Amino acid sequence: MEQTTRSGRWREAITVYRRPSVLAMLFLGFSAGLPFMLVFATLSAWLREMDVSRSAIGFFSWVGITYSIKFIWSPVIDRVPLPALTRYLGRRRAWILLGQLGIATGLTGMAFADPAAGLLPVALLALLVAFSSATQDVAIDAFRIECDIDRFQGALAAAYQLGYRVAILASYTGALYLADLLNWRAAYLTMAALMGIGMLTVLLRPEPVREIDRLRRGDDAHARAFIARHPQMPGWLRQTIAWLLSAVVAPVREFFSRFGRFALVMLALVASFRITDIAMASMANPLYIDLGYSKAVIANVSGAWGLGMTIVGALLGGSLTARFGIMRPLLGGACLAAVTNLLFAWMAGQGGATSALVLTISADNLSGGIAGSVFIAWLSSLTNTSYTATQYALFSSLMTLPGKFLSGFGGMVVDAINYPTFFVISALMGLPAVGLIVIIMRRESARGTLDAVTRDGGK
Repeated sequence: MEQTTRSGRWREAITVYRRPSVLAMLFLGFSAGLPFMLVFATLSAWLREMDVSRSAIGFFSWVGITYSIKFIWSPVIDRVPLPALTRYLGRRRAWILLGQLGIATGLTGMAFADPAAGLLPVALLALLVAFSSATQDVAIDAFRIECDIDRFQGALAAAYQLGYRVAILASYTGALYLADLLNWRAAYLTMAALMGIGMLTVLLRPEPVREIDRLRRGDDAHARAFIARHPQMPGWLRQTIAWLLSAVVAPVREFFSRFGRFALVMLALVASFRITDIAMASMANPLYIDLGYSKAVIANVSGAWGLGMTIVGALLGGSLTARFGIMRPLLGGACLAAVTNLLFAWMAGQGGATSALVLTISADNLSGGIAGSVFIAWLSSLTNTSYTATQYALFSSLMTLPGKFLSGFGGMVVDAINYPTFFVISALMGLPAVGLIVIIMRRESARGTLDAVTRDGGK
């Protein structure tokens, strides 16, 4: 009987990928991933082919800043309805569709732009694509968190990652093939048309049911009270401050009121979980080159094979979350992310053996996929659905910034010491996250809330 029950649980954990909400995230993940390469690597290849200077191409990377600062306008996405669209689609789907329309418009404009004639139109259109893409990301994150319960967030995150990775492949390798066979205009027009996949998904899926709890209503009342207490202020200033109190300050206050001082421990984990893999990322490709691997081998193993292992890991992470909850797979993912960095230290002493590269890439991408989908599920569980977009945008920004900052010093460390020591140091950077997860697990176990199915703030 116990064996039957156990096999039934695993069967349920695997069939979670047949849920309509999970399938929808596959297509929305594709829609989210499609624009990314088209304003970075794919665009840089096009510009270089048009004999644009490397310096000018480098400046184009600045459009990516929009992805790092999307938390600035996330309160608008959380609180402001769009005329006409929100009435018929709901707030989340309306903002997703607006972002998709902006992406498709920008890509179509880029298709008809001529970099040789002038870079400013291309830059402005690329900025439109990046801004619209970041806006879509915020709205999709909110949609994903609200469309199903915490138990299935791992599967939703895994499906999102799978769609995102497929889109990266289509918008880079696929676009380059189209540009080679036809031209760049055909490539970018095709990518603009592929945004229709996400648009159709938005139109077919229902708007998530979002409860506005008493706390949110209290925040709105607090903002109205502020307006009443300051009649001497100019009207526009009172309205602006009241809106900031309700849309920006309230989400932060709600998070700290829910967890108290322990919120600092939660935020420390958010900031430290991905340090170990982001910090080492800047030195991975230099290591491959210095070990003598050819570009073709790097592309095949680190690119195509690594992508496949990441997808397998993401799907496995989603199943583990559905089977065991969030915290235990999160602990396992953190340990794997740190340990696999030691494989890079080992590979540095293998003299360029292809088997060492395959083993290291396989383990690193598999563990990265597991850790990524489970961590996204955990981040999602921290949000209150009254402030989903704002809180998750803040979490996702905090998640990447420390690692990105530290990764800039990777080359200095390697030059001063060596590759093996650098990767050992990057592995040790993962230990704080492991310790923090253990602390959180003990607290939740003591409170009897470990892996609760529904979050505070409710669905």
